[in-house]
Amino acid sequence: AGVAGVIKMIEAIRHQTLPKTLHVDTPSTHVDWTSGAVELLTQERPWPRNGHLLRAGISSFGVSGTNAHVILEQAPAVVESPESASATESMPATDLPAAKAGGLVWVLSGRSGEGLLAQGRRLQEWLLTRPELDPVDVGWSLIS
Repeated sequence: AGVAGVIKMIEAIRHQTLPKTLHVDTPSTHVDWTSGAVELLTQERPWPRNGHLLRAGISSFGVSGTNAHVILEQAPAVVESPESASATESMPATDLPAAKAGGLVWVLSGRSGEGLLAQGRRLQEWLLTRPELDPVDVGWSLIS
């Protein structure tokens, strides 16, 4: 459910569309839906622009007790110089490093901010000694 929620919100940000709420026939009676501005979306609609990058929060609650929460933010627009644009146009996307071909996400976790930073440093040190590794394969291994 967690990965599906991330994919759903990445696509929602990409298409600037708020997706409708799925699998809810009747809203919870434990929430007073009349007292505020919160509502379930019954139909998708354009994502209102407020002058900021789009942001989405995702929570996943696992049966095993593992809970994950993440905030995604729209990537800022990339302004390419004419030289870099012509260089990438002449090369198929499959020949580009993953980070240049559309982005690459590596999943890390830690019990604290310091722990997360330490995990990132360990991964960086490990990767620096193994330049032959494919970044996409590393990302897959991190979530497997």
